[in-house]
Amino acid sequence: RLAGALGWNDPHAHCVRCPPRGRVSPSGRPFGTDMRILHTMLRVGDLPRSIGFYTGVLGMQLLRTTERPDQQYSLAFVGYGDESQGAVLELTYNHGVERYDLGTAYGHVAIEVPDAAAACAAVRAKGGSVTREAGPVKGGSTVIAFVQDPDGYKIELIEERGRP
Repeated sequence: RLAGALGWNDPHAHCVRCPPRGRVSPSGRPFGTDMRILHTMLRVGDLPRSIGFYTGVLGMQLLRTTERPDQQYSLAFVGYGDESQGAVLELTYNHGVERYDLGTAYGHVAIEVPDAAAACAAVRAKGGSVTREAGPVKGGSTVIAFVQDPDGYKIELIEERGRP
């Protein structure tokens, strides 16, 4: 069923992670080029504070804002480049809500960095919270670290590795 919804007309195409080689989408482009991740929404308790963290501490750009006073929410989109080129974060402030229970399902947002230890030092120098120092991931060699935004969301910093 999902394969059909994604534009695969082959009844034997059941592997969502591995589309059949050479298949094209209904638009005629190679499969996977019709879709992309646009943004991830995070609910925040103080929009200016969150914008300050993502722009001042993590170096993102404030791309746009939207005010919806009648619906009682405000949005800010932040990222490392234009939304047409890559995924961004949508920071959503619901008027009057200062805190959220993050629950146990949320994991993290991952950001690639040239040097995880240097990124931790920069985050700390700008007043950010480092919750896991740079080091290899358990059972592997990829160097990772974790920082936390003012609302408690975890952000994984993954050290860039040579690309093949």
